[in-house]
Amino acid sequence: MKNSKKIIFIGGGIVGLASAFKLLENTKIDLILLEKEDQVAKHQTGNNSGVIHSGIYYKPGSLKARNCAIGREMMYDFCYKHGIPHERCGKIILATNEKEIERLEMIEQRGIQNGLSDIKRLSKDEIKEYEPYANGLAAIYVPYTGIVDYVSVSKKLAELIIEMDGLIKLNSKVEKIIFHKNEIVVQTNNDEFSADYLVNCSGLHSDKIAELCGLKPEVKIIPFRGEYYKLKKDKEYLVKNLIYPVPDPQFPFLGVHFTRMIKGGVECGPNAVLAFKKEGYKKSDIDLVQIFNMLTFNGFWYMAKRYYKMGFEEFKRSFSKKLFVQSLQKLIPSIQEDDLIEGGAGVRAQALDRNGNLIDDFRIIQTNNMIHVLNAPSPAATASLSIGDTISKMILKNFDL
Repeated sequence: MKNSKKIIFIGGGIVGLASAFKLLENTKIDLILLEKEDQVAKHQTGNNSGVIHSGIYYKPGSLKARNCAIGREMMYDFCYKHGIPHERCGKIILATNEKEIERLEMIEQRGIQNGLSDIKRLSKDEIKEYEPYANGLAAIYVPYTGIVDYVSVSKKLAELIIEMDGLIKLNSKVEKIIFHKNEIVVQTNNDEFSADYLVNCSGLHSDKIAELCGLKPEVKIIPFRGEYYKLKKDKEYLVKNLIYPVPDPQFPFLGVHFTRMIKGGVECGPNAVLAFKKEGYKKSDIDLVQIFNMLTFNGFWYMAKRYYKMGFEEFKRSFSKKLFVQSLQKLIPSIQEDDLIEGGAGVRAQALDRNGNLIDDFRIIQTNNMIHVLNAPSPAATASLSIGDTISKMILKNFDL
């Protein structure tokens, strides 16, 4: 076939780009990356808050903890090497009541176990030294956290892939995958490609691509929309860097917070609302087929039973600026509704298993000639170069290149 390659990557988000980049860095190989949009990093990568995460929250020894710690420093090095604007600005995690102080202590211990030896416990008075307008009983200062624009990182990765003779094919939506003898044939909306090996890094659509490959992934990607407000320009002084709440351990999201952006401005959010379309950035975005697929997955109803109260609160906050502001006022009491303007939104791909469990860790599976990244939510952007290095090593070790 005229479009025959050794390996096909599906997905032009930061994880797919980093994985292709790391493979080409380690070996010269005939590689193509397929992306359905007209540019890379258009979805999860291009709509997140741009935080380089420290790794303080994650279970010690987990894929998230290991890859975040390694990937964080790889990301800082990559940005420095290629002149990508970034800043290691640090953040505080703020406890606003006695119950949260107990959880803050657990987070602090977890951070120490994850190698964050320079984190610092702050008293109520010391909080003001870092964030003068924040209010809390205690906090942790995390100096490892930073900010960056992940679209800029992704564009540089794409540029480097092309420089190393990799091929990136945009506007290439995968519609069918056929196995012919030892060959994988990928049919897109406008072309056909064949390869010996395939790597699925398709984010919100990773479960669908796995199914097209004949797998039963045992998880379903459930989209959660995260909506943001922004501080008005004359109120940006209220936030110096990043201010986070103590997260609820029952819910795999960090809660609304304040993030200074590398390109300027301060974002407030996100919430975590069930979306009715995998790329549903607006409340009005609905896909009936995707809703049907979600509602006919048993795990969805187990999840709904477990989290319906939290879900209802998130929906209320989505439609009520007043409630959204009340959440922000726990961190900065002087914030008012008039201080905020509507921002953008992102959609997080969260894997859900058949028992209704929201998969907490990264999930990467391998078959004889394929690798599927089936769960890579935050901190995947931070960890992307480490995840890419892991996938590259899996390919070199297990595939006959």
